[in-house]
Amino acid sequence: MPQLRLALNQIDSTVGDLAGNAEAIVRWTRHSAEQGAHLVAFPEMVLTGYPVEDLALRPSFVEASRAALRSLAARLADEGFGRLPVVVGYLDRSEAAQPKFGQPAGAPRNAAAVLHGGEVALTFAKHHLPNYGVFDEFRYFVPGDTLPIVRIHGIDVALAICEDLWQDGGRVPATRTAGAGLLLSVNASPYERDKDDTRLELVRKRAQEAGCTTAYLAMMGGQDELVFDGDSIVVDRDGEVVARAPQFAEGCVVLDLDLPAAAAEPPSGIVDDGMRIEHLVISEDPLPSYEPELTGGYAERLDDDEEVYSALVVGLRAYVAKNGFRSVLIGLSGGIDSALVAAIACDALGAENVYGVSMPSKYSSDHSKGDAAELARRTGLNFRTVPIEPMFDAYMGSLGLTGLAEENLQSRLRGTMLMAISNQEGHIVLAPGNKSELAVGYSTLYGDSVGAYGPIKDVYKSWVFRLAQWRNRAAAERGETPPIPENSITKPPSAELRPGQVDTDSLPDYPVLDAILELYVDRDTGADAIVTAGFDREVVTKTLRMVDTAEYKRRQYPPGTKISAKGFGKDRRLPITSRWREQA
Repeated sequence: MPQLRLALNQIDSTVGDLAGNAEAIVRWTRHSAEQGAHLVAFPEMVLTGYPVEDLALRPSFVEASRAALRSLAARLADEGFGRLPVVVGYLDRSEAAQPKFGQPAGAPRNAAAVLHGGEVALTFAKHHLPNYGVFDEFRYFVPGDTLPIVRIHGIDVALAICEDLWQDGGRVPATRTAGAGLLLSVNASPYERDKDDTRLELVRKRAQEAGCTTAYLAMMGGQDELVFDGDSIVVDRDGEVVARAPQFAEGCVVLDLDLPAAAAEPPSGIVDDGMRIEHLVISEDPLPSYEPELTGGYAERLDDDEEVYSALVVGLRAYVAKNGFRSVLIGLSGGIDSALVAAIACDALGAENVYGVSMPSKYSSDHSKGDAAELARRTGLNFRTVPIEPMFDAYMGSLGLTGLAEENLQSRLRGTMLMAISNQEGHIVLAPGNKSELAVGYSTLYGDSVGAYGPIKDVYKSWVFRLAQWRNRAAAERGETPPIPENSITKPPSAELRPGQVDTDSLPDYPVLDAILELYVDRDTGADAIVTAGFDREVVTKTLRMVDTAEYKRRQYPPGTKISAKGFGKDRRLPITSRWREQA
């Protein structure tokens, strides 16, 4: 049976950095070649970064992508890799009109290419275009209608892009009909909690449908609110895992595969779902038989808590680095939210690049001030204390505020102070709000919502506690000092904007609140169904009303790492002005 050494490079790329991304492709191709690879692959749109969003609509950017691809092909040949086929994702455009889709010639395409011999030897576009959740690919792209097959050392390799595996039909059944020995899919599939299990089952299913070994190459890194977790997978035709890459780590999986020999006559014509086979022959003759040396390995899986925490770390690190910043600033209240954000920031950037400010008011408890200082001591982050009481007294003397206005003034003074320090010293401010608070509007505009990024924006309060406990436990298991003071985890949550205040004065207990929110926000469950699920009617009505009326606040909150199937932002798009209310 013919053999092939496959190199899957799950790497990070930055949107718009064509030169930097091309340099990374060359560097990882060199590494793959040193490992003796016969076929090298990179993720979906790796050359341009993903997602490019409305940059796809700019002809100048599309042409820059196409030019960068040609230059990359020549560069690989100049570097001595001209005989090594390399699969690269990029942004292309349609050469022909697409009247079926109402798109003119020149419309953008989410594409990939096979680079060989210093040339762009073959190109193809994504067939299935996702249009749900964070995806808007029907807005930008026209689909491809070919089944690209590359013959390498006597093996036919079919190629696909991401959603081509996630939807039924198209290239997967066409691969079986064409008799390919390997199906290689390049992907930029964003991370969501529990998606790794879903992804594994998908790849197993598609391998059995395609009737051949299937390699699923995933992107790793972060782009705005999206995180890519790697976790590339190779399974055989029966769905058994051959290799699996680490989660949340760049790297190259290299493995030797025994694959069926290609038919003597190259496949051609129209196959399943109207797929037109486009066949490229690079090398007809199988390699001399060799003893397989590389298995790709099976990376240890992260447990659920470590997986989510790792996503938050990678997301923050990518946002800071890719936007040209080096340090972050956090208002430290002594509470659980700011403590978790600080721990994530220290893990992402190093404690020396994290700056914390305690801004006590006359309502701040001694334990909260002490907990903030203890967090700084444990983590080693930069710490200072600046009381807001003099500023608060000046405002109150001029305005005479009472009630909620008085409470919110304290938060807004803290927000103003953080932004002033940010402007003066060059740190970006991290907003500490969690998904529970954002859902019900339990935050102050231009106060605790100020910032450039919200690391736990998509994390419910129940998970905030869970992640804090996990991080401390992980530190203890390594013989390190747990970063988060125990008191920050165990004390009742409070904004401390008035005497004796606790969150449950305004909100249901967080386990109840979060369970309702998961149904309403994440699953679009109606009020009656939530009550039927066992929740108190009055609590449900109050909670849903708070969610509906807080949309204007969420629109003004900074971006933050997405870890759920439905984060606030592109996933969940509701009108601010709406008179529809769920009736329980």
